[in-house]
Amino acid sequence: MTRPQFHFTAQRGWINDPHGITFHKGNYHLFYQYVPDSLVWAPNCHWGHAIGSDLFEWTAKPIAIAPGDGDDGIWTGSLVTDDAGESTIFYTSVVQPDIGVGRVRRAHPDDDSWLTWSKDAVVATAPSSLDIIAYRDPFVFRDGHTWRMFVGAGLADGTATALSYSSGDLAEWAYDGIAVQRSTVETEPVWTGALWECPQLFELDGRHVMVTSVWDADVLHYVIYAVGDYVDGTFTPTTWGRLSYGPSYYAPSFFRDADGKPSLTFWLRHVEDRDAGWASAHSVPHTLSLVGDTLVASPHAGLENYRRDVNSSRVGGLAADSIWNPNVGNRFTVSSGPTALATITHDGDVLLIQRGDDSWSMPFSGGPVRVIVDGPALEISTGSGVFAMPVSPSSDWVELVATGAVQLWQLIR
Repeated sequence: MTRPQFHFTAQRGWINDPHGITFHKGNYHLFYQYVPDSLVWAPNCHWGHAIGSDLFEWTAKPIAIAPGDGDDGIWTGSLVTDDAGESTIFYTSVVQPDIGVGRVRRAHPDDDSWLTWSKDAVVATAPSSLDIIAYRDPFVFRDGHTWRMFVGAGLADGTATALSYSSGDLAEWAYDGIAVQRSTVETEPVWTGALWECPQLFELDGRHVMVTSVWDADVLHYVIYAVGDYVDGTFTPTTWGRLSYGPSYYAPSFFRDADGKPSLTFWLRHVEDRDAGWASAHSVPHTLSLVGDTLVASPHAGLENYRRDVNSSRVGGLAADSIWNPNVGNRFTVSSGPTALATITHDGDVLLIQRGDDSWSMPFSGGPVRVIVDGPALEISTGSGVFAMPVSPSSDWVELVATGAVQLWQLIR
């Protein structure tokens, strides 16, 4: 299977959550969950590291933080830089056997290259006042003159929570209580599970938005968001929504690009080539906006720098970008070789996505549909949500054929 060109993958081994994406000293730095010697997830995760001049071409660097020194696994976290220019990683430190309930630990770069990091103290642990069964994924952000930290947690009664901490110096942290919570029995307008993984809060278009992944009973589901009001460590949602659909998206990472635009990159599950020794990928980065109370994720404009005009529906190199404006009943088919990789049908207020005997749907309220194919990865974005899944090209070209208006480009490095 061909490796994707515009979706990050490790040369070898397993990856999952992206995190700590930062524009620093003229380059982007990407950190990610990494198990170097495995094609499946294992608890002894490392923080992998890559550097790129943009968000689509990455050069792998040595592992930034590895297990040891009291950590059996280095799980997801975040990276911040203070007013003095000092940077700090906050990560989930897990210790066997109770890896589900982690600790928050710090690390600091040894120099401005960010290639090596030294571990520091544990700064937060699960509060004993709550009956916690899961605790992980610190997200640190500036709140006026205070630093805030959200940590994802699940309670024994099935309540998903983000816990709130505060600090004046990024070193000493105080637990302030539950920032936001929702029971797994609540299902309308969207079910939000029993544990939130990677809960992240940010300001967008004058509102506050929380994005998080939905976990329940060891099943990874999808990405949700809430729009609401944030004051002094407490977030009060006014609207809940589902952002992702399909079998692949999970564990998004919020960051701001070099121009300050709010952005999100997802982990892409099931995109892999086990024969070549690598498993999982990251999505293309998305730029975020609000349309009313709906969170919209659109592929980052930087991808357009790689577009090249084509004069047919067949694209060599297996990487293509397209914008489709369908009417009801219109169909978009992606093929490679003799069979269809995927078929997308506009069926009233939904898009139906078919891949062989598998099928999914996602809401659709009209407007353009963006379809990106990059070897074994396919992503769809609309004003109503995003969808991703793996595909299996059987040739060195893809063909994109649609009824309804469509624009098509080849993507070339």
